[in-house]
Amino acid sequence: MSCHDSRIPRPRRQILVAALIAGLLVVVGCAYSLPEEPADKETSGLVRPPAPEGELPEALRSRLQTTLDDTMAEYDVPGAAVGVWIPGEGAWTTATGLADIETGAPVDIDMTWPLRSVTKSYTVTLLLQLVDDGEVSLDDTIGQYVDGVTAGDEITLRQLAGMSSGNADYTNEEFISAFAEDPEKVFTLDELNGFMLGTPAQFAPGTEKVYTNANTNLLGAVIEEVTGQEFTDVLRERILVPLGQEDTQYVVDATQWSDPHPTGYAPDAGVLAQQPQNFSIFGPAGSMISSLDDARVWAQTLAAGALLQPATQAERLDGAPLAAGPPYDDYALGIGETDGWWGHNGEGLGFTAAVFHHPDSAATVVVLMNESNLTSHAHPADQMFRRVAQILTTGAQ
Repeated sequence: MSCHDSRIPRPRRQILVAALIAGLLVVVGCAYSLPEEPADKETSGLVRPPAPEGELPEALRSRLQTTLDDTMAEYDVPGAAVGVWIPGEGAWTTATGLADIETGAPVDIDMTWPLRSVTKSYTVTLLLQLVDDGEVSLDDTIGQYVDGVTAGDEITLRQLAGMSSGNADYTNEEFISAFAEDPEKVFTLDELNGFMLGTPAQFAPGTEKVYTNANTNLLGAVIEEVTGQEFTDVLRERILVPLGQEDTQYVVDATQWSDPHPTGYAPDAGVLAQQPQNFSIFGPAGSMISSLDDARVWAQTLAAGALLQPATQAERLDGAPLAAGPPYDDYALGIGETDGWWGHNGEGLGFTAAVFHHPDSAATVVVLMNESNLTSHAHPADQMFRRVAQILTTGAQ
């Protein structure tokens, strides 16, 4: 039964929504190795990094497709778009499975997909650009920009970006009730932040690292306050246009998501149920959509720090393990690291995404899937990314 179905009793609907909200965050043959010397990784914030020419070797492509097929079968994923790019070696991109189970529409390689929490990496990049411009400091407190945050005169922008603020999330009972009452309501950023203002902190600022969407949405409010512009306009001017990201958007009104696009699903009572599409509930923490190739460009740009000053990028990559949150080895400022791969993943309301780049080899992996919130808490896109990374670096199954 779809979560759109008005026949779902209110208490059960709230339980389903609560489970979905919990998943806004990631929970989470022959040997082949990456080239020892990476290809030229120089890129510019004003130039779109080109994709490698040619195809990866046939044996590798076959192995990657088998790995994708096996991963989708293991987690019952309807559809996926996946890309692997290795400079000097070639590329492999595929659209596999169904974009819509009911109609039988297949996934198309050019479709756009929700990025969910990959959006955080864009938001923090905007903040760091403002740091480079001298407009803000990472040591500024959130209280200088947003009133009403608990311990707002202590929490720094650095702590928000690095998930160590101690803020409670906005996905509390009040928010869940409002969303369950009207799953199609378009929430503003101020409304999202309002759900957490004045709520008790989880811990003292800087003493732990716990991943919350509220941290990033507060940074979205800082960006709007400092620039005097809407978040979507700042994003377009500073990142999307310079990188030629024509298929990437910040979307709060789901009706603006152009067809054809995939439908999102999550398990419900033993079957995959279509999920409500309400981008506005994520805000600058997760409301963006993108295409496979735009995600490739972002993965490379993000990991290389092409839009930031080198010192700022170095500061950005200073991270540590999360006490609670996605399964990165380390989480830094709006970016995660796993076995030398830098990037971000995301999950929620029927979609998972993993967008990663390996600076030492210049390889990039992007996985976009239309299933989320598995009862096992597995994150199918992240699982596929990890399996691909293992193949590329060790040749292991």
